[in-house]
Order: sequence, then C-alpha cells, then structure tokens
Amino acid sequence: MPLLRKWEDGGAVWAIWKVTEGIDELLERFSDGAVWRKEVRQIRSASRQLECTAVRVLLKELTGSELDILHYPSGRPYIAGFPFHITVSHTKGYVAVGYHPSLRIGIDIEYYSERVRKVVSRFVRPDEMPERERNEDSPSCLYKLLLHWSAKETIYKIMDCEEVDFLEHLRIRPFALQDEGGLVGEECRTDDLQTFSVRYMIHPGFVCTWSLSEK
Repeated sequence: MPLLRKWEDGGAVWAIWKVTEGIDELLERFSDGAVWRKEVRQIRSASRQLECTAVRVLLKELTGSELDILHYPSGRPYIAGFPFHITVSHTKGYVAVGYHPSLRIGIDIEYYSERVRKVVSRFVRPDEMPERERNEDSPSCLYKLLLHWSAKETIYKIMDCEEVDFLEHLRIRPFALQDEGGLVGEECRTDDLQTFSVRYMIHPGFVCTWSLSEK
C-alpha cells in the first residue's frame, strides 16, 4: 500500500494512498486484525470492505494509532477521543484522508471515468462551465466535470448540512484548468452563504479536491 502523496496545507495534514493489497494483507497491519475483520464483515460490498479497511490503515500510518471511525447523523466522520476534525474519501484503487486540530475539513477523490458525462445536468449549471458545449468531448472538459463534482462533494462535507442539492445550492466559479490549482465554490443552502477556497490536483487515474472551513 504505497503512500502516493502526503502534504500539509492550511494547518491540516492530507494524504492519498494507492491500495494494492487485498483485505487480508491490510488486516495484518492491525494489532488485532480479527476484531476489525468481525466489524468489516457487516459491510455487504467486498469493495467497500477493502476501502474502509484501507482508510483505517492510512490513518494508523499517519497518526501511529489504531482509530475507530464513527459518524454523526449527517454522515460526517469523527473519532471518539481524537482531538481533530477528520475527512475521508475513497474511489477505485485509492483512499484519501485529512485531519485538522480545529477546523472542519473536506477531501474528495474521484477516479477518471467517462460516466460523469451522463449525469452532468444534475450538478453543473451553464454559468459554471460556459465553454462546455464547445469542448464537450475533450479530455480537459472531462477533468473539469470531475473537478466540479469532486469540489462540490468536498464543500458538502465541510457544510455538514442535510438536503444539499449540488445543482441548486452549490456553485463553482469558472476556472482555468491546471495540473494543480485552486477554484472557488459558493453555497446558498445556509444563511451564512459561505464561500470556499478549494485546492485540487489532477492525476492520470483520478482527481482530488480538498478545502477547510473558515472558522
């Protein structure tokens, strides 16, 4: 399970790992893999079992502790007794995590796939990508679509708010595509009308976005 990248940004620690092992090999990294094996069997999907196990292994590698991830009713993860806000994401073959001592944070990772084109009308408005119709079939357009979805996932995680419609409540300002860069997102779901500075990176196999709350 090679560490693909680890970095610090905004006072948070972030990391992406490429999952190359099976679940049995990952379980060997726990002091008592049998305990987690019993828990993970409650997850029906074998791929989800692998992803959830890989996230825990990555957190152990970063913190030196075996941490039990719990979830608030909204779905936002937390760790009992761990004085940090955390965020996790997983996609085909990769897992990503981040943690910060005081701010809510979000990270999202999405593998490179054409499938996002089929649902673009559900999460991208014309004013977000005014050039889309001219470049709809280009690789750069696909990466932008993936980044729009990923950035909105990241913002949603930070908001910690129910009933958020990606098309109606979230907006990504137009941005120039780079291998690594930043974009600005806005939400109109809450009274705060928050603006988010979202960082991103493009990899041949995925895109990743991450951000922090302002307070």
